[in-house]
Amino acid sequence: MERKPLRLLVVLPSWVGDVVMATPALRLLRSHLTGSLIGGLMRPGLDELLAGSDLIDQYHVDRARGVMGPKLVAAKLRPQRYESALLLTNSFSTALITRLAFIPERIGYDRDGRGLLLTRTIRPRMRPAAAAPPSGAKPGVLSGLLSSRHFAPVSAVDYYLCAARVLLSAAVDADACESPLPGEPSPRLELGVSPEQEEQAARVLNEAGVDASARYAVLNPGANNPAKRWPAERFIELGRVLARDRGLRVLVSGSPNERELVESIADGIDTGPPARALTRFGLTLGALKGIVRGASLMVTNDTGPRHIAAAFGVPTVALFGPTDPRWTTLPGSDKRYRTVVADPSLPPDEVADDHPERCRIDRIGLETVVEAVREVTGDGWV
Repeated sequence: MERKPLRLLVVLPSWVGDVVMATPALRLLRSHLTGSLIGGLMRPGLDELLAGSDLIDQYHVDRARGVMGPKLVAAKLRPQRYESALLLTNSFSTALITRLAFIPERIGYDRDGRGLLLTRTIRPRMRPAAAAPPSGAKPGVLSGLLSSRHFAPVSAVDYYLCAARVLLSAAVDADACESPLPGEPSPRLELGVSPEQEEQAARVLNEAGVDASARYAVLNPGANNPAKRWPAERFIELGRVLARDRGLRVLVSGSPNERELVESIADGIDTGPPARALTRFGLTLGALKGIVRGASLMVTNDTGPRHIAAAFGVPTVALFGPTDPRWTTLPGSDKRYRTVVADPSLPPDEVADDHPERCRIDRIGLETVVEAVREVTGDGWV
């Protein structure tokens, strides 16, 4: 039995890559809730990521800071009179916001001890050793007692789609929602670029001295966790190969707090056409979308721009160290996309996160990455 709330609030994840991986779930909601208003609660900056798409009708850009944060955010939401809230987050605070906003129906994963704040809960998939509840655990408390290493490595794309299916159909078993709904579109990542963001991208490229007709590669050497960063000197060597052997302009991107890393790598690529650090030219998330969309190649650690490139179908090589790629398996990955892991011999019943030494990202060699680049760009090497 399909359900159609007329006013739905989606509480979006906090990270860039996770929001991109939530777009198939947002498209599923949009395709089934024709005529409904879909609002999105997101942290500042993520509205820029979703700009240029039709996935969200109303943006609520806010962040709950401090003890009073959830109450203040809820007070802003309350006048919107949302009928349902779908939480794609796992935090206690976001569940509290929707409860304090008096949203009657609140659906999300039973994690971080927040089950009592939700009206319908979904139990996340667990690894076999963690499937049985601890002795004496109460319903709704189990997930709060478990650390992240107990959860099965399920792609965030599927994780968010499951939640959307539970909201859309009362007939879906909240503990078994892996099957698509009737008429569900095939999952794919999708992003748009607004006219303003196209102008921003063109400005950054122009200031970086990159002609509109130039072929360029984007290197993304940062990550929120330093353990996920492929060594800077290997990014430099890769950039030299791309510039010297393929005549590509090399652009190096990163967040403002990665500026030193980004600029040191760009300055180190001293062969062929000059490399450019995009952080020197007022790079914004919106401009990055436009730049990535026009790239011939991206080589990246496991971080947000990887998902942006995948959403635009850009040939991409993604490097994984001590994080398991199954957490972020992307739909529709084809010959233009390659995942390179530090230890391809790790048994499938093991999770890379549990083996930080065996799966150190510096175990990935330069030649392995160069070969992956050849594979995603074809015999013509872009």
